[in-house]
Amino acid sequence: MVSPAVIIIAAVIMFFFLGIKIVRPTHRGLIERLGKYNKFANAGFHWIIPFIDKMYIVNITEQMVDAQPQEIITNDNLNASVDAQVYFRVVEAEESVKSSQYNVNNYKLQIVNLARTTLRNIIGTLTLKSANSERGKINAELHNTLRNETASWGIIIVRTELKEIDPPRDVQETMNKVVKAENEKIAAVDYATAAETVADGVKRAKIKEAEGYKRAKVLHAEGEAEAIMLVNEAADKYFTGNAQLLKKLETLEASLKTNAKIVIPAGTELVNIIGDMAGILPVHLRKEGNGESKNFQLTGNSE
Repeated sequence: MVSPAVIIIAAVIMFFFLGIKIVRPTHRGLIERLGKYNKFANAGFHWIIPFIDKMYIVNITEQMVDAQPQEIITNDNLNASVDAQVYFRVVEAEESVKSSQYNVNNYKLQIVNLARTTLRNIIGTLTLKSANSERGKINAELHNTLRNETASWGIIIVRTELKEIDPPRDVQETMNKVVKAENEKIAAVDYATAAETVADGVKRAKIKEAEGYKRAKVLHAEGEAEAIMLVNEAADKYFTGNAQLLKKLETLEASLKTNAKIVIPAGTELVNIIGDMAGILPVHLRKEGNGESKNFQLTGNSE
């Protein structure tokens, strides 16, 4: 038979072990005594009075809840399936942990319902196209709304993510066709612009080539004209008198060979050089005329 002392000792030991509570670093505890808040339990070892005290453990790490897909009618009367995720955590301070338990009933469920309601209000004012293109704006507005509404819950809304906005299948196919047509239109315009640019480049190149050819011809003609002008200037400067005299001599020689008579004005240089011409002999000179005007007549014959 077991003695009463052993029974008492065993009961005390069991009672002691029943009151041991260990709080992990990722959690905090609220200890209530007879239904009334008693004290705050940080991470570590704690002992409570069994059957009198009760500890509630609260997770203070970042958590995520899914707002579950829901059908929302957009401003252009299209149904869209919308889903979002909300990331939050309970602040580890004593008052915040108490608020998460005493100021709201099941804060996870409340966050989900609040997020769904907020999404309906936001996306209901947008068209489907703008809702898809303004995801950042929707996320920011959802985050601000949840943060303000949960300020007294002892939690922090870390961020919100709009997971998907899916239109009905037939609407999605139509939108894909529209996008494809717009892309093809843009590609066609870009191709036409590029072709036009190439054509303009070829045109400008041909114009430049023609202008260069024309300019080369003009420069060549100007060069030839300038060369001729320089030759003429040189001839006029250095050879004009001799060239004229030579022409006169050629005429005189041709006349004498045919026994022609030529009247030469007095004082001309031809009178002085006739005798130096080979193969031509003057026969006689005769003075004619009155007054100051004197001419000499040459007649000649070939030997």
